[in-house]
Amino acid sequence: MSSTQVDTLISNARYLLTVNEKNEIHSGYSIAITDGKISHIGPSAELAGLVAKTTYDAQGKLISPGLINTHTHLAMSLLRGWAEGVDLQGFLERVWAAEGAIMDEPTCELGTELGALEALLSGTTTTMDMYLNPLATHAGAVKVGLRHICGPIFFDFPGLDGLEWPARIERAYAWKDAVAKIGGPFIPTYMMPHSTYTDSPEHLTEVAQIAKELGARIHLHVSETVAENKDVFDRHGKTPTEVCRDTGILDVPTLYGHGVHLSPSDMVILSEKKGAIAHCPGSNLKLGSGLAPLQQLRAAGITVGLGTDGCSSSNDLDMFAVMRMAAHVVALRATPAAVDLTEIIRAATIEAARAVGLGDRVGSIEIGKEADLIALDLQKPHLTPMHDLSALMVFAAGRGDVTDVWVAGDQVVSHGASTRIDALELIARVNKRVEVLAPLK
Repeated sequence: MSSTQVDTLISNARYLLTVNEKNEIHSGYSIAITDGKISHIGPSAELAGLVAKTTYDAQGKLISPGLINTHTHLAMSLLRGWAEGVDLQGFLERVWAAEGAIMDEPTCELGTELGALEALLSGTTTTMDMYLNPLATHAGAVKVGLRHICGPIFFDFPGLDGLEWPARIERAYAWKDAVAKIGGPFIPTYMMPHSTYTDSPEHLTEVAQIAKELGARIHLHVSETVAENKDVFDRHGKTPTEVCRDTGILDVPTLYGHGVHLSPSDMVILSEKKGAIAHCPGSNLKLGSGLAPLQQLRAAGITVGLGTDGCSSSNDLDMFAVMRMAAHVVALRATPAAVDLTEIIRAATIEAARAVGLGDRVGSIEIGKEADLIALDLQKPHLTPMHDLSALMVFAAGRGDVTDVWVAGDQVVSHGASTRIDALELIARVNKRVEVLAPLK
């Protein structure tokens, strides 16, 4: 092993949270990264002979898989705090007015750059991002180093991006080549119809057919509120999930955003179709939308990942806060004893990876997987003493404890700062751009 060359050696970790199938936690371990992938894992003494281009001393640190945000709208970071004290309908009315004023392609790129930076600094390495002008948003996220899953958006109407339906279809067929030119870490191909209340069954059927042709996956909002379910049933005599089933949406791998108000029969349909859910407790609580039944969803065999939703509804992109809220919701709906902390962590890592179609690449620390990793400084009063690492991760640790982040082996955060961009310069550009919103307040 003394002659083995590696790119990066992360050594002497106080704890290594693998989130593998055995949920193994190691102490005094090291990890080697070669060509963007994890090539070695083992006791530090055994890996000490590796010859590395770059070394990182993880003494006193927890090394974990990067967190995965399964549903968000990063560019809406520009609208943080814009729509307060409202339900979902009131939120949409407030936000659409602001979006109409500023959300052109350059602004979508700018807002996503800001959101991507926030995500990475807080330990999130992958996001499922649904928003307007997706090529622009992807460019902003890739600039900062985020693994940024996005896709063409579908509405029946032109919407804020001004696209008529034929143009949306044209963009869908050109998507793979267009997004590949921008680059960035590997992402699966997605089609993103907004919802069953903004896309007709005929159009959803067309999107499903395109997804089949292109080998793509689908992400859309489903059953976020009781009002949404009623609206869809009044129009079509079906639940949103039944619309998804009957239009062929669920014939390809599909991830629901929210899934708060699924009926028992909806859960059966989604489970049989191998669909997944992005559970966003923070946004759902803040907007009074309800609480997704995490235990029942998992009991039904549905893969559940965690998400923040966009900053204009959840106000931040903090996946540590989401883990904590998800655990508290289970305790409230059932009992504290029902909270499985290991499952909460898995919902933010490996189960989230499976939900978005990356389970074979990221979400756990295993040889052969891409090195999407985060380091947390455990030398903090609020993380001392350490009696239960899972409890520490869910109930005590926070985004401020994240010091370093790697995406596909590239260190994109070092000592709490981006290695890719000047954060203060970005903040100045953001503040300048949003000045135009002041008259709308």
